[in-house]
Amino acid sequence: MHDEQHNILIGVCGGISSYKTCELVRLCVKAGCRVKVVMTPAAARFVSPRVFRSLSGEAVFVRMFSPGEEQRTKHIGLAQWAEACVIAPLSANTLSKLAIGICDNLLTTVMCAFPEEKKIFCAPAMNTHMWNNTVILDNTDKLFRRTQYELLSPGRGALACGSSGEGRMMPPEEIFHRVDEYLSGKSE
Repeated sequence: MHDEQHNILIGVCGGISSYKTCELVRLCVKAGCRVKVVMTPAAARFVSPRVFRSLSGEAVFVRMFSPGEEQRTKHIGLAQWAEACVIAPLSANTLSKLAIGICDNLLTTVMCAFPEEKKIFCAPAMNTHMWNNTVILDNTDKLFRRTQYELLSPGRGALACGSSGEGRMMPPEEIFHRVDEYLSGKSE
């Protein structure tokens, strides 16, 4: 990524692991990327948009409609601007919405408008029982059959809820490496 500046959109869903996304933004910016962050309203309850604004140096987008902003094409503009998108953490809620095409917040609407030739990397993070829930497994299968979406599989280990098992978000360094490989391949 170091030879040219790339535009990366980072989607943040609600969940305790959203604090790890701060490190992902930092790594991307350090590599010379322009980063814009789109947060779900639930994500903004875990990490302040101000934190992502400070790390990225860019505006952070949370609401579909904000006073004083041009409303008509925010979702289209963000989708066209980015070369790739990373959703980290990807919650069970947003995973299911993306699988069936529900567009009820800015992040899901941007993803619906994201051009199919561009990659969307998804790093799920949730409790083991949620990750292994039959409905979530079905929606995971449905979403990741689409070639545009790439699953960054959750790892095993201690979870914020006190249990242990599969469901930990892939470490930010590994996510960055996967995105770097993709964008470096596009630059060649």
